[in-house]
Amino acid sequence: MLQVDRSLRRFAGLVLGVLALSLALAVSGASASGTGGATAQASAPKPTTKQIQKALGIRADGAFGPQTKRALKRFQRAHGLKVTGRPNAETLAALGLTRVPTVRSFETAGSNGAVGTLAKIAQCESGGDITAVSANGQYFGKYQFSQATWESLGGEGNPAEADEATQDAMAWKLYSLKGTAPWPACSAALSES
Repeated sequence: MLQVDRSLRRFAGLVLGVLALSLALAVSGASASGTGGATAQASAPKPTTKQIQKALGIRADGAFGPQTKRALKRFQRAHGLKVTGRPNAETLAALGLTRVPTVRSFETAGSNGAVGTLAKIAQCESGGDITAVSANGQYFGKYQFSQATWESLGGEGNPAEADEATQDAMAWKLYSLKGTAPWPACSAALSES
């Protein structure tokens, strides 16, 4: 019982750290845009241990024990993430359990890092149009997902029919897993600028 309490306290500390980092990113992006916080997103509720376990496909008993830690390590290894056995921000995003700030809210912020990169990719791929369909009919939405990629990320239906927040979350998940590689033409353009 004492070990479970320690694990829960450690997990709570990690989640609080992730939330603090998310808030700092939102605030720095908002202040960079000069809007005094108008573009910042409210932080999402932290995922519970049961939600993490369900996303990992293991028995959801709510106890963050050795089985959950092993499953997290397997997931992190399989998805090219840093293998820690802890639910860090990248892992939670890859599991689809964190609410990713919408890229549009940071487009005018000129923010660096992943969110800024995704904003530039969206602009390059579709001009930021969430309903865009490529000329050959094979790529859809703001980030020009193929149907196969969209479905592999857990998306349902046509990507161009999904709301912007869902497209942003899926792009974040893909970026967390593979970096800019899924957008080769726009990646090349980003490296030239």
